[in-house]
Amino acid sequence: MSYKDGLLPALLISVIAQGAVAKEQSQVVQAANNTNSDVLPSVDVEESVERAATFSGSTSIIDKNTLERDQVFTINEALRKVPGVYVRDEEGFGLRPNIAFRGQNPFRSTKVLFLEDGIPFNFAPYGDNDIYYHPPIERYDAIEIYKGADLTQFGPQTINGAINYLTPKVPVESGGFVSFMGGNRDYRNGHARYGGMVKNVNGLDAVGGVVDYIHKEGMERRDNTFATVDDANLKSIIDFDARNRLTLRGDFYHQDEQGATFGLTDAEYRKLGANYNPDKNASFINDRWSTSATYEHSFNNDVTLETSFYWSSYERNWWRQQNEFPTENQCSASYPTYVQDRLNGTPVDMDLCSYDVGRKRNYETWGVAPTLHAKHDLFGIESQLDAGFRAHFEDQRREMIRGSSPNARDGQLLEKNERFAEAYSGFVQNKFSWKDWSFTPGVRVESVGYERKNLLNGTAGQSSLTEILPSFAMTYSPTDEATLFFGIHRGFAPPRVEDAVYNDTGGSAEIGPEISWNTEFGIRTRPARGVKADLTYFHNDFDALTVLGTVGGGSTPVAQGKALYEGIELMTRADFGEVFNWTHNPYAQIAYMWLPTAETTEAFRCVTLSSGATPAACPGGYVFGSAAGKRAPYAPESLLTATLGYSHPSGFDAHLEVAFVSEQYADFLNLESGADHPDGPNSSNARTGSYGKINDYVVVNFATSYKVRKDLTLYVSMKNLLDNTYITDRVRGIQSGMPRLVQAGFKYEF
Repeated sequence: MSYKDGLLPALLISVIAQGAVAKEQSQVVQAANNTNSDVLPSVDVEESVERAATFSGSTSIIDKNTLERDQVFTINEALRKVPGVYVRDEEGFGLRPNIAFRGQNPFRSTKVLFLEDGIPFNFAPYGDNDIYYHPPIERYDAIEIYKGADLTQFGPQTINGAINYLTPKVPVESGGFVSFMGGNRDYRNGHARYGGMVKNVNGLDAVGGVVDYIHKEGMERRDNTFATVDDANLKSIIDFDARNRLTLRGDFYHQDEQGATFGLTDAEYRKLGANYNPDKNASFINDRWSTSATYEHSFNNDVTLETSFYWSSYERNWWRQQNEFPTENQCSASYPTYVQDRLNGTPVDMDLCSYDVGRKRNYETWGVAPTLHAKHDLFGIESQLDAGFRAHFEDQRREMIRGSSPNARDGQLLEKNERFAEAYSGFVQNKFSWKDWSFTPGVRVESVGYERKNLLNGTAGQSSLTEILPSFAMTYSPTDEATLFFGIHRGFAPPRVEDAVYNDTGGSAEIGPEISWNTEFGIRTRPARGVKADLTYFHNDFDALTVLGTVGGGSTPVAQGKALYEGIELMTRADFGEVFNWTHNPYAQIAYMWLPTAETTEAFRCVTLSSGATPAACPGGYVFGSAAGKRAPYAPESLLTATLGYSHPSGFDAHLEVAFVSEQYADFLNLESGADHPDGPNSSNARTGSYGKINDYVVVNFATSYKVRKDLTLYVSMKNLLDNTYITDRVRGIQSGMPRLVQAGFKYEF
C-alpha cells in the first residue's frame, strides 16, 4: 500500500470513531483517579492528571510544584531529576534537547518518544525522530516519564522510554496569572495564563478553556548567539453531559535563533574559551502549528472510548557557514587558511568565507487513534482492559541550498527530497488483579511503510516492515508500604526514511528496525511517613541497535550492531517535617543511575551503499573503532542529582541542587584524548575536538521562593552557581555547558 492509499482508511477510521479526534490514551486517568480537584461535580469523565501512577513498571512524575519551586529553566534541567535519564546541553536554552534513557546516545533525542497529553508531538516519530523543536518547559503542569513494559501502549519508540507532558488543566473557577523572570545574559521570560469553566451553557453541562502565552529571549551559552521564543497555546473543553466530553487543543510556536552553530576544535576551546563562536552569521528559525481533539464517551462507569485526531506542521530553516563540523573545507576557496586557523585555535572572521548552506525542512504529520478502556471480571478476576489502534501519516520535504556569500539565503539547490511514512499500529493488554498480585500481558503490532522521492534526479523507492511486540508486567504488594514489580517487553524503533530507502536508486537499504529485549524488576517503598524510595534493576539486550559512525551523524554511514546495557536506578526522598511532624520541613532527594555495563557485544556494521559496496569510511565494513567489548560512547557510568532544601508552610522554600555526570567516551575507539587517535596527534582528526574522553563534571544550582501573600510569589535562582566550565559533547566539535545564570522574578495570581 502506498502512502497516499492510506488516506482513505484514515478517514474511514475517523468516521467510525464517532468523528472524534485527538489523543492516544496516555493522558486519560479513569474515574477511579480522584486526584483532580478541578473537575465539575456533574462531570464523570475527568480531565487527566497522572496516568503514570497507575502503571506497573518504573515510572516517574515531575509535578507542577517541583517545576515551579525549582524554577526549572530548560527541559534538561527538569529531566535530570529523574533516575535513568541522561540529558546533554547543546545551545543552553533547551531548544534542541539531547535526551536518552538507560545509557543510550542522547544525540537529538532519537531514542525517545515525546508525547503531549498522550499524543506524539515529534514532527516525524516514524520517519525522522530527530528533535529540533521543544516547547518552553513553563507551558506544562507536569511531566510523566515512562519506562519498562508500559511502553507497549505507545510507540513507535519503545526501546527505552517516553516522556509525556501534561498541559494545564482547565480551572473550574475563572482565573489565571502573570509572571516574569529576568537575569543576566539579557534573559527575559514573560508568561500569562487565563481560563475557566461555565456551567449549563445552551444545554451543555459545561464549556471552558485556558489560554497560555510565553515569550522568552536571551543570550545562549556562546558568543554571537541570541534566541527568541514565542509560544501560544489554547485548550478548550466541552462537557456535553456526564458521559461525553470533547477536548480541543491548538498551539503556535516560533523560534528565532541567531548564531546557532556546532562545536569547537581542541585548540579553540583551550585558547579562545568555551564561549567562542565564530559562526556569527548563522540563523535558525522554527515555526510549528498544531491542533488536536479528543472525544471521550463513557458507555457506563466501566467502559470508556476515547478517540483522538492530531495534526501538526513544522518548518525549520537553518542557515550556517559550518555545514556539519568545525573543520570542513567549504570556506577554503575564499579563505585559504580557514581550516588550519581553526585547528590551531586562531580566531577566524566568517565574513571572509564566501560560503553558506541552508538546511530547510518542512514536516506535516497527522493521525487518528481510538482507544478503549474497560473494567471487567472475566474468569471471576478483577481486570482492566486497554486496547487501541492508530493510523499515522508523515510528509517530509527537505532541501539543501548552497549560498556563495556569508549571509546568503538562497543559492544552488543541492538536495530536494520528499519522504513519506504511513504507519498502522495497535495494542491490547489486560491487567488481572488477584489479591496482592497483578499480571498484565500485552502485545503491540507496528506496520510501517516508507516512500522516498529524489526530485533532482527523479528516482523513487518504497520499503515496509511489520513487527509484533509482546510484553508482560507483574506486581506484588505484600504490604501497603511496598510494591515489587517486574516487566519484560520487546523494544522497537523504526528506521528513518532516509536510512530505509536509498536516495540515488530508490532501492531498499539493508537496515531493519532497532530491536531489543528489555527487562526490569524493582521495588517501590514508603518505609515511613514522609519517606519514599524506588529501586530498579534494568537489563536491555539489543539484537539490533542503530548508530551513526560519528555517533552524531553527518555524512558518516549509518550502522547497526548488538549491545547490552545493564544498571540500577534509585530515587529516594525524605521530608523530615512530615517524618517528625514538624512545621519546619528540611528535605533531601536523590536521583541516581549506575550503569556498569554499556557494552558493544558485536561491532557495528555499516549499511552498504546502493551499489552494494562498503562505504569508504567503514574499514572492513564496520564503524571505525567499533569492536566487541568496548564501552558505548556517551554512556556515563554514574548520573546523580541530589537536593537539600528547607520549606515552611508560610510559603518559603530554599534548596541547593547538585548534578554530577561521570566521565564518558566520545567515540567508538574509547580514546582518552584526541592525541591518541590512530592517525597521530598532529592529524586533523586528532585535533577536531570530536575524539577523546569527556571528563566528569558537577553543576550546582540554588533556588528560593517566598509567597509574600496569597496571590504574589517572589523567586530567585542561580544556575551553575560555581560558574564551572565543562565539556558536554564532542559529536560535532566541543560543546560546553551554560555559564552562570542569575535570575529573579515574580508570579501574580488572580
